[in-house]
Parts: sequence; C-alpha cells; structure tokens
Amino acid sequence: MRAEKRHQLKEDRFSRATIDAAEATVHWSVEHQNKLVAGGIVLLVVVAAVAGTWYYLNTQDEKASLEVSQAVRILDTPVRPANMPEQPDYPSFASVKERAAAAQQKFQAIVNKYPHTHAAEVSRYFVGVTASDLGDTATAESSLKSVVSSGSADLSALAKMALAAVYRNSNRDPQAIEIYKQVIDKPTLTVSKASAQMELASTYQASNQPLEAKRIYEQIQKENPTSESARLAQAKLQELK
Repeated sequence: MRAEKRHQLKEDRFSRATIDAAEATVHWSVEHQNKLVAGGIVLLVVVAAVAGTWYYLNTQDEKASLEVSQAVRILDTPVRPANMPEQPDYPSFASVKERAAAAQQKFQAIVNKYPHTHAAEVSRYFVGVTASDLGDTATAESSLKSVVSSGSADLSALAKMALAAVYRNSNRDPQAIEIYKQVIDKPTLTVSKASAQMELASTYQASNQPLEAKRIYEQIQKENPTSESARLAQAKLQELK
C-alpha cells in the first residue's frame, strides 16, 4: 500500500510539472506566434526528458526496495547455538556479529548502487545499526547522523533512537538523553512518545538518576493508563522501590 501511494505521489508530481509547463507555453505563444512550432518541439523534448528521469528514478527505487527486503531477511536469519554445526538446508549464522557483517555488506552495496533513492536512505540506517552491532561506533554514528539529517521524519526518528543507543553504549548518556527529548517533543508514526519516554527513563535509571526515571515512568502511566507502556512503566517503578 505504501509503495502504491509513493507511486501515485510521483505520478501526481510529474503530472503537475507537465501541466505547469503546458500552461506556461500557452501564455508564451500569445506574444511569440512565429516561434510556436520551435517552442513546441523544445517543450516535447523537455517533457520527454522529465518523463524519462521520473521513470528511471521510479524503476531504480523499485529495484533497490527489493534488494532492501532481501537484505533485511538476513537480519531475520537465526544465530546457531554454540558448537552447533551449520545445516545446509537451514541458513544460520555462527554469531550476531557474523550476521551483522553479512547484512551490512548488502546494505552498503545498495547505498553504492542506488545512491539517490529512498531505499538508499533506509539502507544507510541499517548500515548504522549493523555497524553498532559490530562495535564500529564511528561508522554507526556517521551513518545514523546522515539519516537523521536527510531522511524522512519517520526514518529520521528511527535513526535518532538508534543513534541514542550508540551514545549510551559509548558512555555518552547526556547526548542520548538530548535525542530522546527531541523525539518525545516530536513523535512520529515509527517512534511514539511513550517509546521514547521509556528509553529516556531507562537511561536515567541506568545512570543513577532514579528520581528523574520515576518522574518519566509516572508520566507514561498518567498519559497512557491502559497501554502496554503503562504496564512496563509500572514494572520499572517497582524496581526503583
């Protein structure tokens, strides 16, 4: 459904551009009758070029999206228990890092092959996530920051949450806290306010700031009394007693 909507939006933008060009040509022709034929040819060339570009980008995004789905499936591949041999008919990985490395290679290839597509932005996000799994903090931070600054609001929010986790894992709690606050102020379809609040409270709790954590957990309960977040917040409050 989302793919269909994106396709329709792209068609609408192309149609609007074509209509605007045609309208401009009508006004221009009133004062330039003698050049109308030449101008019409130029317009046809321009419209053909725009149509070709639109079609090319749309096709590229569709191809890239298919490759993203294939790369994501790598992350769903199970990790074998220690000392268990690999089974030929059942794909698996020996460790989380081995799986992350295999997925990252695929995602980076998508970024390199389709750099100007939405799928490339999604792949940059996963490059950052897998880099974090591999302990490559520099690459994780760089990739996720890129998505935060250039991605859609929904993807940017996901990247912010992953970036905050990178900061927490590298003992930079103040930076993580700042990001969580940003997401709380502007939640999206991909990251709810309550989800960001839970992570913020968890960060406060882990950094020996129980009063701040308690305040956030209680706020979650007040704002979402019948939700799963409220239940989790209640369990966390019990830990603080």
